[in-house]
Amino acid sequence: MDDREGTSGTTVAVVYNPVRVDVPRVRAVVEARAAAERDVDLLWFETTPEDGGQGQTRQALERGATLVLAAGGDGTVRAVAEALRDQDATLGLLPGGTGNLLARNIGVPFTGLEEAVAVAFGGVTRRIDIGLATAERPDGSSSEHAFLVMAGIGFDARMIETTRPELKRRVGWLAYVESAFRSWPRSRKVRVRFGIDDDAERTAHVSTILFANCGSLPGNMQLIPDSEVDDGLIDIAVLQPVTAFGWLAIWRKVTWENRVLHRSSLGRRIIRFTDKAIRTRLSYLRGATVAVELDDPEPFELDGDGFGEVVRLGIAVDPQGLRVRVPR
Repeated sequence: MDDREGTSGTTVAVVYNPVRVDVPRVRAVVEARAAAERDVDLLWFETTPEDGGQGQTRQALERGATLVLAAGGDGTVRAVAEALRDQDATLGLLPGGTGNLLARNIGVPFTGLEEAVAVAFGGVTRRIDIGLATAERPDGSSSEHAFLVMAGIGFDARMIETTRPELKRRVGWLAYVESAFRSWPRSRKVRVRFGIDDDAERTAHVSTILFANCGSLPGNMQLIPDSEVDDGLIDIAVLQPVTAFGWLAIWRKVTWENRVLHRSSLGRRIIRFTDKAIRTRLSYLRGATVAVELDDPEPFELDGDGFGEVVRLGIAVDPQGLRVRVPR
């Protein structure tokens, strides 16, 4: 933690997505807080369909910003964070999206703008890991992308790909549930070959394989209860349900066992006693790097956004490569 107080005498940039946030309200709240500080220079940058925040953040850094506020959904946060990787400037979150995934995992308020602004200006700075995904496409091209919460191949990526944008705007993360019900009848297993660090390659037929920097999801789901956002490791969740009952068992685990029972020693003993069957449907692994190969092109997602199809995916972590403002 960096306990530096306030933002007096600094340049603060706001990178905002005009589709995801109420821009006049964000301006009013941020400007009011900046006025309460001493000598804060505010810069404003609007994202575009062509540039979701990386270019704007680089402009902000060139103009001396030491605090960059990402006002928008998970895509905006991810884009701003990618440009802030290994920089001295700090990321502040003004969540306005469907999942608000990073905010959920580090305790930043995501239901009240005033509270989020207060944390961005007056919280403490924490260093967290940032995930890196190197995607090799079917045409042989490759690209590297940062992620903060999770990357995934399989059912989750197809679900995100088919989520209806207008429904997301109306009901938020519940739109993913609707998409999951539509996608499930057509779902199929994906054969993956993957190696973790220097271990031998593994082969599995999975519904989904997820690579997580942290483990909490919307809907009170604790996908990976032991995941830490600053441990320098990637947590891997391999989902292999055989039937609908297998999916129900996984749902029970991530909404009840991981979220409630896992918090106490008695609960953890209960999990160990009852958990043998679920281990064949949901297994956890961990490492600093993962290399994945696929028999056929498959869609993949980063932090809830689709990123096209891949035939190979390399996952790594930049330990504590991002500075982010969190509550005191």
